[in-house]
Amino acid sequence: MIAIIDYDIGNLGAIANMFGRLGVESAITRDPDLVAKAERIILPGNGAFDACMNGLNGTGLVPLLDERVRGAGVPLLGICVGAQMLGRGSEEGQMPGLGWLDFDVRRFPALEGLKIPHMGWNEVRIEQQQHPLTRGMTADSRYYFVHSYYIETDRPDDRLLTAHYGVDFAAAVASKNISGVQFHPEKSHRFGKALLGNFAKGTA
Repeated sequence: MIAIIDYDIGNLGAIANMFGRLGVESAITRDPDLVAKAERIILPGNGAFDACMNGLNGTGLVPLLDERVRGAGVPLLGICVGAQMLGRGSEEGQMPGLGWLDFDVRRFPALEGLKIPHMGWNEVRIEQQQHPLTRGMTADSRYYFVHSYYIETDRPDDRLLTAHYGVDFAAAVASKNISGVQFHPEKSHRFGKALLGNFAKGTA
């Protein structure tokens, strides 16, 4: 079972529906018992960084998530702001992130002709061809983005996918059992469905 963490933020129903189309059992939950039993975990996110961190902290689940993900090695996928929360923090807010991955979140630079937020479909470059999340991914794969801030990782080897919008940025990161995507796979049609299917099959 895949636990989709419910802290009143994110496209929870759309994510669950995508897993339903894949024939994968999932549950939108903040129940510690369900999280403790989950085989995989989705950390969604939408909107402002501090609001997401405050919402997640308010569930009381952070210590359990840390135990399950970093202690027990349960695979976790962060989506959009849920991916940004995996790092140290964001220029958007004041709250610290979870600190599970070595990165910071930066605002897109003010470049002439560059509209912020970055909104719409964008192609990606695959940096780790052999990673389970990129299984079956092709050069024409593209995903739906909505964001004004991007992940800048300390570790080039953690880059899973790269996209370009004024600057090159990490469209997806992965380290061991922890991964995050800046885009919304639940809005990315067959490309997002394939990625979520790969996550359900195994990413670690």
